[in-house]
Amino acid sequence: MEIREIENKEIWESFLSQCKDKTFLQSWNWGEFQQKIGNQIWRLGIFDDNSLIGVALISKIKAKRGTFLLIQHGPVVLNPDSKILNALLEKLKELGKKEKAAFIRMNPLWENNQENQIILRNLRLMNSPMHANAYEATWKLDISIPEQELLKNMRETTRYLIRQTQKNPDIAVEKSEDIKDIKAYQQLNNELAKRQKFSAFSSEYIWNEAEAFFQDKKTVLFLGRYKNELVCGALVIFWSGIGFYHQAASLKKYAKLSIPYLIQWEAIKEAKNRGCSLYDFWGFVDPKTQPNHPWAGPTLFKIGFGGKAKEYVKTQDLVISKKYWLTYAFEKIRKLKRGL
Repeated sequence: MEIREIENKEIWESFLSQCKDKTFLQSWNWGEFQQKIGNQIWRLGIFDDNSLIGVALISKIKAKRGTFLLIQHGPVVLNPDSKILNALLEKLKELGKKEKAAFIRMNPLWENNQENQIILRNLRLMNSPMHANAYEATWKLDISIPEQELLKNMRETTRYLIRQTQKNPDIAVEKSEDIKDIKAYQQLNNELAKRQKFSAFSSEYIWNEAEAFFQDKKTVLFLGRYKNELVCGALVIFWSGIGFYHQAASLKKYAKLSIPYLIQWEAIKEAKNRGCSLYDFWGFVDPKTQPNHPWAGPTLFKIGFGGKAKEYVKTQDLVISKKYWLTYAFEKIRKLKRGL
């Protein structure tokens, strides 16, 4: 088994197209985005007898809490296997020591079952105090079926609200592939962050992310207007046969108009038109068991469109340096303060 860098975009994307559980956080474009925001990256391929069996996009993160190597929603392998992960970890430990990283953090999209948990424990990985800036469970919808069936499978209230917004002549949803419209979306995002008291992604961050996918026509910005006023928006990424509802924001004073329901429906239809068979609502918590979680409300909204939950193993850390434990303590405290 051999680990080596992949420098060919076509080879990278072609392999990922064969894999079932994946997100754009392991795409070639996401690597381009990481470089845009100043992070060093490595695109590593795992080869067995010269056959590519897994990939991992690694970013070097320099934060106040410490330097570490991050693999978001990866590594991506055809089949979870301890030998594959062990070979990658040995390579990453060498790289981590060279780059003076305190730890390695990853959250592979492996089913959260006992077998996979045993694999992770045997490799001395441990549950991270924080998730890796990405979900550990999500809500997914099969959109390979006809539109009328999708509507039929929705919660009755969701279907009703979509139809009501469609009838309202003062409501319109625009689809934009113009990077300049990101500025308007960012204003909505800042207002939402102020209202809900969280730190929003910077304008530069969202601009660079959008640009990385706009250049390959893999994202659409959906903008909802009421009487020509911009009141809500959503950034949806279309990659490798999946539509990802990645970011969204709206103004509180127009909440009763339910425009986000229409935006979501338009995004699902766009995903179907682009040949996607799956729609990923990006992040899920069970509202029944975690009613006070910040994601509980948005999850109820997502569930209304039909689909099912998919839970993966927790984010994993591999300790390289004793400095890790300072990060561990800091993140534990921050998690408690955020109520996560």
